[in-house]
Amino acid sequence: MTVDDTGSGSDADGRVDPHAADSGEDPLALRLEHLILGAERRYTPFQAARSAGVSVELATRFWRAMGFADIGQAKALTEADVLALRRLSGLVEAGLLSEAMAVQVARSTGQTTARLAEWQIDSFLEGLTEPPEPGMTRTEVTYPIVELLLPELEEFLVYVWRRQLAASAGRVVQAADDEEMVDRRLAVGFADLVGFTRLTRRMEEEELGELVEAFETTAADLVAAHGGRLIKTLGDEVLYAADDAGVAAEIALRLIETMANDETMPELRVGIAFGTVTTRMGDVFGTTVNLASRLTSIAPRDAVLVDSAFAEELIRTAEAPASEAEAAEAAATAEKEGEEPPVYRFALQPMWQRPVRGLGVVEPWLLTRRGGGAV
Repeated sequence: MTVDDTGSGSDADGRVDPHAADSGEDPLALRLEHLILGAERRYTPFQAARSAGVSVELATRFWRAMGFADIGQAKALTEADVLALRRLSGLVEAGLLSEAMAVQVARSTGQTTARLAEWQIDSFLEGLTEPPEPGMTRTEVTYPIVELLLPELEEFLVYVWRRQLAASAGRVVQAADDEEMVDRRLAVGFADLVGFTRLTRRMEEEELGELVEAFETTAADLVAAHGGRLIKTLGDEVLYAADDAGVAAEIALRLIETMANDETMPELRVGIAFGTVTTRMGDVFGTTVNLASRLTSIAPRDAVLVDSAFAEELIRTAEAPASEAEAAEAAATAEKEGEEPPVYRFALQPMWQRPVRGLGVVEPWLLTRRGGGAV
């Protein structure tokens, strides 16, 4: 083996001579990096920026935005890094993206894929790389597994991304005006496990991790199946959004019902608010989001609290009556006129007004299924 003029210390098949690696890194780690990146270390940050035709300052901004630590002038970058710099800077030069937007693209992509990569290594690959023979280390098994999985996972990632992009683009097209692309009226819901802090003191780490994973999986499946969008998970809490108040209400009640029927899961509480929401990089912000969070913190166990704007939206769309008296009157009128009575899916019960920190006095409503009482 010889060290080529790039200083990478690798031969053609990606095997690394440990004596040629100046960084002192594990030879297998270098082999895995070469396999995954598909290219050898060739450039310092300065050389990569020069080759891409961008300033070192802009290249550094992109690199940090993607979530990577500064590497000084180590020869650690590949042709793929140079190509990525060229593509992003090319979009800026062509006027398709501003420089700030290009950095934001790098940041949003880096944050999203970082979590995905961590999950795949920590969970997915860990389950597939149990050493088949005594004396073999997990790392010795990882290389051939990654070699087999990499092309399949890459194609699946692109497929899912295109699907998500199509769905997101469809929502933008349906927006009433340009302002709704950023500031939109949405229903935002928080679902929170009750007593999670106490559970962390009683349960083993592995058992707690399994509980959190079961909760997140159940919530993600229910949100997706009923037409909502999972914004993020925070261990014991899930944030979701929906364009339609009825969809958000159905998701909330399904979550309560599903968790209540699982003896291994803690109780749940949900808070929902409806109003203008600012969306940035897949997240949601604003007073409506804060209100949903506050409602969750005061919701009874195994119950759903909503704000008055959400209640009004359910009433406006005939998903719930304003009161039982109104429902009875509407049914009597329909019967008198020989028509079918209105069918309401949900019921709303006004609760006591109360002050909520930072938001003043709010009037929460208890959301239940029609005719079912509290869930």
